[in-house]
Parts: sequence; C-alpha cells; structure tokens
Amino acid sequence: MSNNVRPESMERITTPALAGAFIDEQCRVLREQIGDKQVLLALSGGVDSSVVAALLIRAVGRQLVCVHVNHGLLRKGEPEQVVRVFRDQMNANLIYVDAVDRFLDKLAGVFDPETKRKVIGAEFIRVFEEQARKLDGIAFLAQGTIYPDILESGPVKAHHNVGGLPEDLRFELVEPLKFLFKDEVRVVGKALGLPDSMVYRQPFPGPGLGVRCLGAITRDRLEALREADAILREEFDAAGLAGKVWQYFAVVPDMRSTGVRDGKRTFDWPVILRAVNTRDAMTATVEEIPWPLLHKLTARITAEVPGVNRVLYDLTPKPSGTIEWE
Repeated sequence: MSNNVRPESMERITTPALAGAFIDEQCRVLREQIGDKQVLLALSGGVDSSVVAALLIRAVGRQLVCVHVNHGLLRKGEPEQVVRVFRDQMNANLIYVDAVDRFLDKLAGVFDPETKRKVIGAEFIRVFEEQARKLDGIAFLAQGTIYPDILESGPVKAHHNVGGLPEDLRFELVEPLKFLFKDEVRVVGKALGLPDSMVYRQPFPGPGLGVRCLGAITRDRLEALREADAILREEFDAAGLAGKVWQYFAVVPDMRSTGVRDGKRTFDWPVILRAVNTRDAMTATVEEIPWPLLHKLTARITAEVPGVNRVLYDLTPKPSGTIEWE
C-alpha cells in the first residue's frame, strides 16, 4: 500500500474519545520519529497548521520551532491571535516575522490575480528559507498536509504544502494529519484545546486578502477591506450566522463611484459582501441574508470604514461565478 493512501481500517475521528486516541498514538509516533532533534513549522494560524503545532507541542514541546510570517494580508487581529495562543498560552517556541512592508512593496502595481499569487507564494518561501537558515539543528519540516491535499495532487493541481519548497531545504517531512479530512482535523483541534476561533476558522485563500483586494493592491484599500471584513464577521457572529454559513467575506474592487457624505460629494470604493454555502466547494449557493442585517452592515461599513461609500451584496451562485473573486 502507498504511504499516501489512508488505511482502510482507519476509523473516522468523530468524537473526543477517538480524537484522544489519535493524539496519544501520534505523540508516540512523533517522539519516535523526531527523537531529540528540532522541527520547523510555518504557522499561518489556519486550522491545519495550528492543529499540527498544538500536536507537536504536546509531543515534543520546545523542540518545535514555529515561524509565523505576517505578510500584511491576514484578517484583522489574526497575527496577534497566533502570538497570544501559541507563545503566551501554549509556551511555543515561536518566531514572529513582520514582513508586511516587504510583501506589499513586492505587490505594488501587480494587478493580475495569478501573478499576485506567484509573488506572494515565492516571497513567503524566501522569508521562510531565510529564517530556516538562521537556525541550527533543524532536522524536520512539519506541514499541515491533510488527506484532501493528497487526493487532489497530481494532474489537478500541485500539492500546495510541499510545492515550491527550495531544493536545498534538506529536511525530513513530518505530516501527522495527512490521513485526516478537515472535519476530523477540527475534532482533533478541539481535543488539543485550541480556541473555536482557530478550530472553526473559515476557509481562507493562501494569498489571504491579496485576492480579495481586487487588482493592484494599495495599502489604503487593503486596510479598508480588513476593516469591512472585521465588521462583517462581528455582525454575523452577533446574528448567530457564524456556524450556519460556510464562508462569508468582503471584497474591495479597484474602482470608485460617486457618493455623498456630510452633504459633500465623495468618490470612494464600494465593498462587496459575499456569503455562500457548499458541500464540496465545487458548487455553491448564496445565503439569503435578512434585510435588517444587510441594512446594519451597510450603515456600519459606510460610517466606520474610511474611503467606502457603497455596500453591495453578491447574489451569484457557483456556477456561474466562483466562490472567490480572483
């Protein structure tokens, strides 16, 4: 049997008890594999990398070195949450890299979505490689690979975790979640004590807000997007929709329209809101948001976010649209 095929006898992890048994077994395997060496992990704050980090902390403690790169394209409060949870609460050996200016300077004037993705991915690898070269005794590279990543590798798309790593990073891979599906990863994360805000974090594109700030990214428009997205998430939480809608987010296009504020003409950006439900991300339906909530979102965003004078709601299912705009 291939090392990348989930064993037929492996039971689905659906309960805290099954998650506990999985954690105990993986800790045993990890300690045996790693010994007294060190492990390096790129910790994004997403579900998969966060669960891998918590599992390795349980298994080998401060032999794990986490690198969190803030590229300026995360949602409001996310870098701070990563530091708070892992460094302050879990005593992780965490290196925080503020690379905001570096990434945004590289992205200046880049408007093509695929080019933006390549710039972000390549720069992330360079930053991560630089940090790795500063460390001695690293023998292993941990990754948040999960089973759908393996199933989708090959002709459909490159494996997003291992693809693009520099050839001279001679580490042995550690992938403790590689036979788990996303729902199982969440059960394990809960059993490891991670907060719900991390365990149930919505799907978030690898380039982050970079593909929701449409066209060439500017710092002021990126900040408007971050603030509008935070208001959307706050109001969905308050309305009890956070656990009922699969994905919801804001988009700010590179265009302006006329408006009125305090009796004066404005020429500002629109914010486009999107909320969809899906089973497999191959098709998606649009969530029917109550009008009072849409009115409240419009009032808050136009009043609280500088540079915004309109709020729109995207009614397009997939197909004909895609879930993300870029």
